[in-house]
Amino acid sequence: MRIIAGEWRGRRISVPMGDSVRPTLDSVREAWMSMVHTSLPDARVLDLFAGSGALGLEALSRGASSVDFVENDPRTFRVLQENIKKLGAGGRSTLHREDAPGFLTKARRATGEGHLRATGEGEPYDIAFADPPYRKNMAVQLADLWLKRPFAAIFGVEHESSETLPAGGDTRRYGDTSITIYRT
Repeated sequence: MRIIAGEWRGRRISVPMGDSVRPTLDSVREAWMSMVHTSLPDARVLDLFAGSGALGLEALSRGASSVDFVENDPRTFRVLQENIKKLGAGGRSTLHREDAPGFLTKARRATGEGHLRATGEGEPYDIAFADPPYRKNMAVQLADLWLKRPFAAIFGVEHESSETLPAGGDTRRYGDTSITIYRT
C-alpha cells in the first residue's frame, strides 16, 4: 500500500497479514480525502480502527497537524508503529492500543463534559475517520454515537454498501464499499 498524495506521496507502508485488517483501497482512500481535503491543513485527526494507519498517515501527509491512532489488535498495532516510524511521523502521532468504543467512552469521561477532546489540545477533533470491521454493526453504532454527541467536526465512516447508516450523513458508494460523512 502507498501514500497517495502530499509530503509522503508514493511512499509504501506495510499492511498486516491475515484477515484481521481489510485495507482501504487507494481509490476509496483518495475519494475519502477529496471529501475532507479543505479541512485537512492543521487538522487534529482521530483514526479509529486504524489498522495500518493508512487514513491517518494520508491525512498527515496532506497537512494535518496531528493524528491519534486507535487500534486494539496487538499484531496490527506493531505494524502501525512500524509505519509511523518508517515515515518519521512519530512527532505528530499518538498511538492508543485499545478498542475504539472504549477509547471514545474513556476520553469523554476524562473531559467531564461528555464531549471528546483531542489529546492535550483541549479542543474537539477536527476530523475523525473510522474503518470498523464489517458485519458487526460497528459503523451504525459509531454513527449513532457521533449523532448524539459529536466527537469531531467531521466524522467519516467506511462501511459495506448494503449497510444503511443513520440519516444526516452524505454517503458515497464505491462498489461494495461506502463512505458516509457527517458534519456538525
